[in-house]
Amino acid sequence: MTYLKPRWPRLILVTLLALIGAVGFGSLGTWQVHRLHWKLDLIARVDSRVHADPVPAPGPADWPKINAADYEYMRVTLRGTFLNGDEAQVYTPTDWGPGYWVLTPLRRDDGTVVFVNRGLVPEAMKAPATRPAPEGEQTVTGLLRISETKGWLFSQPNEPAKDKWHLRDVGAIAAARGLTDVAPYFVDQEMVSPEAWPKGGQTVVKFRNAHLSYALTWYGLMLFVIGAWGYVAYTEFHRRPDEA
Repeated sequence: MTYLKPRWPRLILVTLLALIGAVGFGSLGTWQVHRLHWKLDLIARVDSRVHADPVPAPGPADWPKINAADYEYMRVTLRGTFLNGDEAQVYTPTDWGPGYWVLTPLRRDDGTVVFVNRGLVPEAMKAPATRPAPEGEQTVTGLLRISETKGWLFSQPNEPAKDKWHLRDVGAIAAARGLTDVAPYFVDQEMVSPEAWPKGGQTVVKFRNAHLSYALTWYGLMLFVIGAWGYVAYTEFHRRPDEA
C-alpha cells in the first residue's frame, strides 16, 4: 500500500498545539498533587493542635508573629476578667435559624485584652440581659483563631457605627469599644455545659480537599491531548491516494 506524504505544516501545527496543551495540563495536574500534599499536611497539623494539651495563649511579645499557618486552631488557655459591657454579637446562620457569636473581651492580669468567642446564641438571646454574664476571674480554654478581616462572597461588611457585626474582626470591634492592647486573635471557647448559653465548642474544623480529583482531571486532559495528537499523526502518515 502506497501512502501519501504527510502534510507537514498541518502536522507541525498540531504537534505544537498538542505539546502546549499536554505540558499545560500536566503542569496543572502536578501543581494539584503538590497542593494535595500541602492540604494533607495542614489537616494533620491542625488535628494535632486541636487535640493537644492547652498552652498559655500568646502574649504581646508573640503577637507580631501570629499567623494562620503556625497558630490557628492551637489549643490555648488564658485567665482574666470578662468586660461584659463591651460584648459584641456577630451574626451567623445556624441550624436553628439566625444566630450570633458572642464575643466578649477578657482582660488579663498584665492589662492586655483577648477577645473570647464564648459561643452561639439564637436571635431571641442576642441581648446580654437575656442570659447570665460570667463574673469575677475566669479561666478559658479553647482554640486560637485569627481575626476575620475578609468575609465570604455573599457576607455583609461590618457596620461599626450601627454596632452590627458580620465578621469576627477583633481589631474593628476593639476600636469601636475604645479598647487598647488587644490581641490580634480571638479564642473559640470550649463548651462549658450542654445546657449553658452561649453554646461554646462550635468551631468547625473542616478543610475542603478536592485536589486529587482536580489532579486526575488535568492528567486525564493531558492524556486526551496526547491521544488526539497520536490519532492525527497516524492518519497523516497513513493517508491513501483516494483520501487526497
